[in-house]
Amino acid sequence: MALEKVSVVFKVYCLTVMTLVAATYTVTLRYTRTVSSDMYFSTTAVCVSELIKLVLSLGMLSKETGSPTRLKNVLVEHVFCSPKELLKLSVPSIVYAVQNNMAFLALSNLDAAVYQVTYQLKIPCTALCTVLMLNRSLSRLQWFSVFMLCGGVTLVQWKPAQSTKVQIEQNPFLGFVAIAIAVVCSGFAGVYFEKVLKSSDTSLWVRNIQMYISGIVVTLIGVYINDGEKVLENGFFFGYTPMVCFVVLLASVGGLYTSVVVKYTDNIMKGFSAAAAIVLSTVASVFMFGLQITFSFASGALLVCVSIYLYGLPKTETSKLNRQDDDKHSKQRLITV
Repeated sequence: MALEKVSVVFKVYCLTVMTLVAATYTVTLRYTRTVSSDMYFSTTAVCVSELIKLVLSLGMLSKETGSPTRLKNVLVEHVFCSPKELLKLSVPSIVYAVQNNMAFLALSNLDAAVYQVTYQLKIPCTALCTVLMLNRSLSRLQWFSVFMLCGGVTLVQWKPAQSTKVQIEQNPFLGFVAIAIAVVCSGFAGVYFEKVLKSSDTSLWVRNIQMYISGIVVTLIGVYINDGEKVLENGFFFGYTPMVCFVVLLASVGGLYTSVVVKYTDNIMKGFSAAAAIVLSTVASVFMFGLQITFSFASGALLVCVSIYLYGLPKTETSKLNRQDDDKHSKQRLITV
């Protein structure tokens, strides 16, 4: 899929916002899970986030269609009269719901910087799903960067950096398991959604609406199963503070903004964004949570940042190289004759 030509300023703007959203989301989510006195229910936060995404997607589809009548016709055709499509999009809805809940669990047990670095394992997981589900191939450099990234994450987790200002009891192993589940969900759901998008010419915002409708149903079931009694006793929005509302908003906007970044930028720029988010999360964690940087953490984070950059480098177009070689050989044969 070719990238649309847009100004460099717009690309920089997109990546700056994406970087700030990614870094701010992890830090503020970590804060709300370790500092708040009345702990809110993560399942309700995920549900509200899905609802906001649905409203935002409806707004974008309304802008895309241009009139209320066209919007109505599109919704009737692709949503209300397409139960099979809703069922198809329920698969990533369930997987994303699990992923989002695992993010809350992980950030309840790991520092934001450690989470941000370890979460980059989604890259090799996505690569593997891409090879298996979309029949694509990776270059040798990309495979090398995948192994480098895994090595960097291993260093980070070998002796996790400790936060001195966090007083609650934490379980780093549980946090790592939660991240592992989240990255598997992220890789599978992302590739599955891409495959669905490319299987038809249906608008991205229509697909988002189909997915978020299913997502709301799935997350409501999750609220009932996990926190049903507590929600009935304390209320759906128990423990919600302005900071918690900010986290929910960031989760909603960040998910939609990623699609804009994918559309208008390339892998190298997204790699820089991910690396910058790691740096920002680390700096914020030092000041907010008293994160103590260890040599293994610094080395692992550096390896991860370098691997992200290498993974995003464009593949060498071997077909062009082969043509150039053939041309050279043919010229040499002519000269010989």
